[in-house]
Amino acid sequence: MKTVRLRAGRERSLLRRHPWVFQGSVDKGGGDTGETVRVQAADGSFLAWAAYSPRSMIRLRAWSFDEAEHIDAAFMARRVRAAVALRQRLAPASDGVRLVHAEADGLPGFIADRYADVLSVQCLSAGAERWKSALIDALVEVTGVARVYERSDSGVRELEGLAARTGWQRGEGLTQVVIREHDWQLALDVAEGHKTGFYLDQRDNRHGFAQWVRRLGCARVLNCYCYTGGFSVAALAGGATQVTSVDSSGPALQRARDNLERNGFASAAADFADADVNAFMREQLKAGASYDAIVLDPPKFAPTAAHADRAARAYKDINRLALKLLAPGGLLFTFSCSGGVGAELFHKIVAGAGIDAGVNAAIVQRLEAAPDHPTTIEFPEGEYLKGLALIKAMT
Repeated sequence: MKTVRLRAGRERSLLRRHPWVFQGSVDKGGGDTGETVRVQAADGSFLAWAAYSPRSMIRLRAWSFDEAEHIDAAFMARRVRAAVALRQRLAPASDGVRLVHAEADGLPGFIADRYADVLSVQCLSAGAERWKSALIDALVEVTGVARVYERSDSGVRELEGLAARTGWQRGEGLTQVVIREHDWQLALDVAEGHKTGFYLDQRDNRHGFAQWVRRLGCARVLNCYCYTGGFSVAALAGGATQVTSVDSSGPALQRARDNLERNGFASAAADFADADVNAFMREQLKAGASYDAIVLDPPKFAPTAAHADRAARAYKDINRLALKLLAPGGLLFTFSCSGGVGAELFHKIVAGAGIDAGVNAAIVQRLEAAPDHPTTIEFPEGEYLKGLALIKAMT
């Protein structure tokens, strides 16, 4: 077993069971791409077993902090079984479920989602890539799902020195899938959809939005960055009479139309705009439009903390426009999925948007990813999705 020794004083994160070690903390030693190495403190004491990534700034990702552990196929299978067992206990109201959530399940860089009778997986780290076959075998065994599609096409792989990979790993067939989410049917494509095919992390927030729309009697709803229309379906399920869905992707808008029709909502109740969200909201303000509820679920503006300043300006601008468009007493569901923007900073950004818009609003709920996307106490960086539900002041 190869060994990596850290610089003096750089062992603190591993002693706190944080799974990452950055390049600057390594004193000497190494390994092949994705190889498991023994990580030692400067005094030679054992710290962790970790996957080595010679091309990444995150040089080591810890598999285990137990010196007696063996990192092998059996280890991967145990971790997969534990992750799936947790989701069975959580019993999400859907057959679209995050089964493995990377570091949160002790499998850094490995993500697995179940969409009905298809598994969709991502290997985003050198270690996950090296153990991919064993991880997929374990998933198939524990779930009984025979078809597995790989979506390892995230830009994160480039930072690991890994090429993009997509395609069937087990089985074959159509990549279009229809899942059940609460009382709705939603279609996705594991080959073409965002992430592994869909945004499962927003499952409970979509359901919660439907409840808020019904509670407040929101008739006119604007869904920005609507993607395949999950929040639009939720709005109509909550009793909205008119929903406008905006996205800059024509194919996504077509899937949104299909999803509304699939759930029995009349086309007369829905408008679709293939447009830039900022430009659309500005035009709506000029036209004197207003909405009873607005959803802002933009793409990732800040992949890292280094992008936070620029992202803050973008988040502030769209929230300012939304708050101005919102009718008094109206509801705003606003999100950030940027890991580089923490919950406290996001709150400040939205507060600044309210000041610039000249309006006040009450935070009535803080929003986060569904429970099958957990965050461990040792790895707060895993808390990427954060959101606020606000009601605009009447005066």
